[in-house]
Amino acid sequence: MRRALPISRNFLALERSQSALQTSSVVIQQAPFERTTSYGKGAAKGPQAILKASHQVELFDAALGLELVSAIPGIATLPPVAPGNRDGRQYAQALRDETAHWIQQGKFVVTLGGEHTAIVGAIQAHCEAWEDLTVLQLDAHSDLRDEYDGSPWNHACAMARVLDFHSHIVQMGIRSQCREEREKTEVLRTPVIYAHQILTAPHGEESWIKRVIGACRKRVYVTFDCDVFDPAVIPATGTPEPGGLNWQHVDGLFRRLCNVRDVVGLDISELAPIPGIHHPQFSVAKLLYRFLGIRFQDARG
Repeated sequence: MRRALPISRNFLALERSQSALQTSSVVIQQAPFERTTSYGKGAAKGPQAILKASHQVELFDAALGLELVSAIPGIATLPPVAPGNRDGRQYAQALRDETAHWIQQGKFVVTLGGEHTAIVGAIQAHCEAWEDLTVLQLDAHSDLRDEYDGSPWNHACAMARVLDFHSHIVQMGIRSQCREEREKTEVLRTPVIYAHQILTAPHGEESWIKRVIGACRKRVYVTFDCDVFDPAVIPATGTPEPGGLNWQHVDGLFRRLCNVRDVVGLDISELAPIPGIHHPQFSVAKLLYRFLGIRFQDARG
């Protein structure tokens, strides 16, 4: 029998009345899978670090002017989907089944992942539930290699595995890719909004946001790799890349996206906590809370 985590381990340290599984409209599941990280390690510890840091987040959001927990009926946090001895393909299938269960229950599913490979199953479940879906990828890397280090289930291949079952993806924040990946986006005509195009836009110019949203279908699933942020914002990731996005870029996109598109799911991956440095996991926890606030504030009308 599936049970929600207690106050001491759940998102935001919510009381039972605000985090009961049966009555919550949002479920947060953990996917601490890490097998193929090729540089910095530690992404498997990311989900737990985000949850722990969330206990320091104020429930009242000054920018939104509301307490999220008063806007929607609950956020339940689930125990981890244990990796065990599974390889990437097996774990993706297990997470797909788990995610599909909660979608069928009418829940909005948030997945906190380890490496990006862990998330593929969650994306697949959403693509099977909504055919007219765009997968919007916020990432420093294209993740479109057919294989890497001898495996098609390497974290550098995550979006290539998504393309195995779903054709409509939009990428933004990209600033690291190989020639194979660039050629693949050109052949497939995948919309890509590169980080340098965002960073060089005139101050206050939102043309890049219009490009992102214009490329998305009516329904959108957001897959968020923490390395889309500049390392000055989030240094705690396995493959940091300079020249990334800041808080205002992501916040501005979420505000506009949730206003004009039906965002049906979200994942966050590749946070690799650094001992003694707390702001990366706190920032990600607050980002998740802000996203949910924007998403469900808009749903309330």
